[in-house]
Amino acid sequence: MRKTLRFLLGDEPVEIDGCDPTLTVLDWLRLERRMTGSKEGCAEGDCGACTVVIGRLDHGRLRYEAINACIRFLPTLDGCQLLTVEHLKAEDGSLHPVQQAMVECHGSQCGFCTPGFVMSLLALRLNEAEPSIGRIEDALAGNLCRCTGYEPIIAAGRRMDAIAPREADPLRMGREATTATLAALQDNETLAFEGEGRRFYAPATLSALAELAAAHPQATLVAGATDVGLWVTKAMRRLDPVIHLGRIEALRGISDEGEHLRFGAMATLVDVRSALAILSPQLDELMRRFGGEQVRNAGTIGGNIANGSPIGDLPPALIALDATLLLARRAAGSEIERRAIPLESFFLDYRKQDRRPGEFVEAVLVPKLPADALFHVSKVSKRFDEDISAVCGAFRLRCDASGLVDEVRLAYGGMAGIPKRAKAAEAALIGRPWDEQAVAAAIAALPQDFTPLDDMRASARYRLTVAGNLLRRFLIETTERQTQTRVAGLLAEAAHG
Repeated sequence: MRKTLRFLLGDEPVEIDGCDPTLTVLDWLRLERRMTGSKEGCAEGDCGACTVVIGRLDHGRLRYEAINACIRFLPTLDGCQLLTVEHLKAEDGSLHPVQQAMVECHGSQCGFCTPGFVMSLLALRLNEAEPSIGRIEDALAGNLCRCTGYEPIIAAGRRMDAIAPREADPLRMGREATTATLAALQDNETLAFEGEGRRFYAPATLSALAELAAAHPQATLVAGATDVGLWVTKAMRRLDPVIHLGRIEALRGISDEGEHLRFGAMATLVDVRSALAILSPQLDELMRRFGGEQVRNAGTIGGNIANGSPIGDLPPALIALDATLLLARRAAGSEIERRAIPLESFFLDYRKQDRRPGEFVEAVLVPKLPADALFHVSKVSKRFDEDISAVCGAFRLRCDASGLVDEVRLAYGGMAGIPKRAKAAEAALIGRPWDEQAVAAAIAALPQDFTPLDDMRASARYRLTVAGNLLRRFLIETTERQTQTRVAGLLAEAAHG
């Protein structure tokens, strides 16, 4: 095992032999390195003031991602490059094109959020040429401006490539050297990092992960830390030990297996979105609203499932699609034992899953939709962007040759302590024509399936009403296709006259 954490801070090699394993990247930058450009606004990954850019190797290719430094644990940077707003200014003091665009377009007001916006735009510039306004807005959805100055910031996003071509960006021009340096940091050794009486492990192989999970069944398994990070910053929990899965390339793969797609547990939500969009445009829209881009860059499909939140956006959609979960653990000797279960049976009770000691999520298998299947997924939340669901509904339905419903799966999040199917509502639809009368019967049956809670996001009455309305929207969208039921559709229609 290797005990030293190694990464690049800009072009500077950094080696750390020990510190609190749950020290956040933001706190390390500000308190240890006195790099105060990145700000703390919320300490929970919502406001984007702390945004930094991570460069990591993805199957040998350098990939840049904007992430929230306030909830990212420092040891997860092993083998990566960390870029902050301090790295943008040239040696002669001139501004980077993103910064210059912000100046020219008057994109900074109080200035507190500005470094985060700059870094989000930097990640967009490094990855995409001439992004559309819609793409710029998506990239900035995870950054909040308390002065409501979004229009000039979006204008800066359009202006930055005109100031200087992205091909001439020093960060892009130095990609080969950075790639080579990061490649030299990669190894198959497990990082065993310690500090302040706590332990952090980052295995590089499945075998090493299985061995560690078996040896430390009480360990907290961390993927993107988009939720676990808050256990530290908000709940002040002391986690020991932590096992980070981010160095295991075998867990990141996405493959087409013919009848289904296979997602490695560490496939990021950005990559998951691209793959699921092929199955249905509605899945693409669901994933577009899955937190901000910083959350989608860090969060993973396996983490979203294993976290077991009743308001996670992905589980209802995957349950409706009849997904299968592949779990793994070390068996006798050094063999890895695998177990496949329907995803819906993984969730037992609030924050309680069917996961045995030493077991971890290895992959998710998602069947492709049959050509004659009707599918729908949508969420209702307080904010349209970057917000957790109050209610999420995902439905799949097929009718027989005579037009009667013979297969249906109705899955909801936010309606119970776990993501759950509405079995009584499903039974009310079977054998009936897919019409308003059938839907009314299914809606009437929803109280048999769910007794929602009143909480800060919604009342129980509101949740039951929304759950029924989402089912009615499914009917309208599949039988009255000329009727617009979504805000995005109405906006697009208005924009085109």
